[in-house]
Amino acid sequence: MCGIVGILGNHQVGPQLIEALRRLEYRGYDSAGIATIDDEGRLDRRREVGKLVNLSDALVLNPLEGRTGIGHTRWATHGAATQGNAHPHRHGPVAVVHNGIIENFRDLRAELAEHGIVAQTETDTETVALLTGHHMAQGMDPVAAVRATLSRLHGAFALAFLFEGQGDLMIGARKGSPLAVGHGNGEMFLGSDAIALAPFTDRISYLEDGDHVVLTRAGAQFFDAEGRQTSRETARIDVGATAIDKGGYRHFMAKEIAQQPVVLGDALSHYIKDGRIVLPDSLDFSAVDRITLVGCGTAYYAAYVAKYWFERLAGLPCDVDVASEFRYREPPLSPSSWAIFVSQSGETADTLAALHYCKDKVAKTLGVVNVGTSAIAREADIALPILAGIEVGVASTKAFTCQLAVLAVLALKAARDRGMMDDTTLAAHLDDLNAIPGLVSQAVAAGEDCRLLANWLAEAQDVLFLGRGALFPIALEGALKLKEISYIHAEGYASGELKHGPIALIDRNVPVVVLAPSDPLFEKTVSNMQEVLARHGQVLLVSDAKGVEAAGEGTRAVLTMPAGGGVFAPIVYAVPMQFLAYHTAVAKGTDVDQPRNLAKSVTVE
Repeated sequence: MCGIVGILGNHQVGPQLIEALRRLEYRGYDSAGIATIDDEGRLDRRREVGKLVNLSDALVLNPLEGRTGIGHTRWATHGAATQGNAHPHRHGPVAVVHNGIIENFRDLRAELAEHGIVAQTETDTETVALLTGHHMAQGMDPVAAVRATLSRLHGAFALAFLFEGQGDLMIGARKGSPLAVGHGNGEMFLGSDAIALAPFTDRISYLEDGDHVVLTRAGAQFFDAEGRQTSRETARIDVGATAIDKGGYRHFMAKEIAQQPVVLGDALSHYIKDGRIVLPDSLDFSAVDRITLVGCGTAYYAAYVAKYWFERLAGLPCDVDVASEFRYREPPLSPSSWAIFVSQSGETADTLAALHYCKDKVAKTLGVVNVGTSAIAREADIALPILAGIEVGVASTKAFTCQLAVLAVLALKAARDRGMMDDTTLAAHLDDLNAIPGLVSQAVAAGEDCRLLANWLAEAQDVLFLGRGALFPIALEGALKLKEISYIHAEGYASGELKHGPIALIDRNVPVVVLAPSDPLFEKTVSNMQEVLARHGQVLLVSDAKGVEAAGEGTRAVLTMPAGGGVFAPIVYAVPMQFLAYHTAVAKGTDVDQPRNLAKSVTVE
């Protein structure tokens, strides 16, 4: 969620810190700040509420000197978004930036107050600075003080520390939240992810859970959770793959919607070659008795769609769980079952915790992730990349459809392994799946039709989305997208549930989006749609040409989708849901790429 960057450099770091933080804006934030140590060893900081431009303006008026510094974009958890609560936090010679939550900060605050050390902010992070400064006041050197502090912290965190008078020292630590070290030539870097560090280096090492690292310009010393010195592999990243630009589009979200035909083609060609499914040899579903699918937000809805595919195609029972609830209900798990964890970032705190819960309870864990170096990718038995490329918009688009594509391949592999599908039937389904990028390209071309509907939807206070079968989770996803970026209340329902409560909401002012491809459930869905029309509901029908011709009469508007895709058509129908949300948000003038209160990577519980 929050973004961290640290630089032990050879140049003035203020502009470099701002540039690195700008690359972390996609994570979501509501304040930002930097701290530097100048050539005389003086530690100073600047902090501002709002966008990075506010911090940049403050630095023009009141610059910070120094070749050593840390920076932070804050997504508020403990304490409001104010300048005082913004990071870096400082106590005496110590400045700290933090991503995560310190769960026992109140107890530590009370303990420190007994020594006359009183917190000045509402944040949990300030307690880290207070405690470290307290240890240093007792005679500990910076490294010993940080280690003593880390031993007292409960919760999840990534931390970066600076110390007055120590222009060639920076300390980083992680527990739960990601942190990476960048290796330069006579320079060292620290960051929440490789994207922030890409302008400076292509050599990255990732801290393992519980690690801390002591950085000087000469290099990095890594220490594991037991305090033993260790080594961490240095990998080269593709700097080109970390490029962040809008490519001529008004918003990143628009660009990422438009990229879907290409990235879907890349993902499918990675897993399907010459009419064969290509997956690791250890992925054999023949002895699996149950699948548990876990995710948060949009990733949860991708898992929900996959449940229909696994059960229908492979005859394999599936449970789908919201990661934030999964481990707390302590679900019984079969030792012959597999668990699949879906996460764009691969760092989602709740999903990672669910993975930890399952590790010794199931036969195999799979991570379906977009970041191959992420915690979920490293800790799952098998990691399957979705190959969507960097997704900057907070509202997931191309990552969602690529997740669906990979899950579809897994469902087909399960069907074949379990003897539920012969070669001829598998070939037909693979043909349907390989046709999806082309169908999505046609759906993207229909974006202008969605734009023409935006003013209507932008006037609504409530919107309902209806779908049956595997289109039900797409209805849920459509409602989520509209809520996320346009701030309009929306709900998704299974069409058959309409008469069990939601129909009471129907009137002339509530748009109802009905997802109804010409599939075996079409007549049932249209029957539910007629119940809306009979009560003067304003219906937007999303169907193929055949469906629009059969049921379009009496609706407020229609969106015509390409026919085809078979059971994988939900991937195609995700596109108009994205466009409707996008164009409605543009019509309302909201911040499309960085909607209020939301973060791209949710690394705290």
